[in-house]
Amino acid sequence: MSNNRVSRRQFLGYTLTGVGGFMAAGMLMPMVRFAVDPILQQHEGGDFVLTDQAVADITEEPVRVDFTFEQTDAWYVSEVTNSAWVYKEGDKLIALSPVCKHLGCTVNWAGDPEQPTQFFCPCHAGRYEKNGQNIAGTPPLGPLDEYEVREQDGFVAIGAVRQNTLV
Repeated sequence: MSNNRVSRRQFLGYTLTGVGGFMAAGMLMPMVRFAVDPILQQHEGGDFVLTDQAVADITEEPVRVDFTFEQTDAWYVSEVTNSAWVYKEGDKLIALSPVCKHLGCTVNWAGDPEQPTQFFCPCHAGRYEKNGQNIAGTPPLGPLDEYEVREQDGFVAIGAVRQNTLV
């Protein structure tokens, strides 16, 4: 037998420390996993979403194109519907975001009868040129954002939003 005897008080201290450590680990592991798991997930950024709009039907007049994609926020997956104003400039496809840069309202093409060749925001009478450039003297302080866009199997495919490169 060993000469180092453990007293009852030391035994109780060791036991409670061990049990407390296991309980703390049991409580902290879900929190650590919650914080770290989304970082370790693979992301597929940059994908294009195929729409129902045929490229052959696109003209120089902007047309609203709705598209739906699956969005994942941590563990919550949802279907999101967005839209874009798409038109042709020569052979080039252009897709602009319909979100006003003033307060985030939705702009419409030819929404103001007095300005039939401009985008109009009905919230605060904001106006944009066809290329998305904001018109001086109206509330928006910046141009409409632009979507990456390409033709895929004869249909419009819309990608990520970016700053307007047309202005």
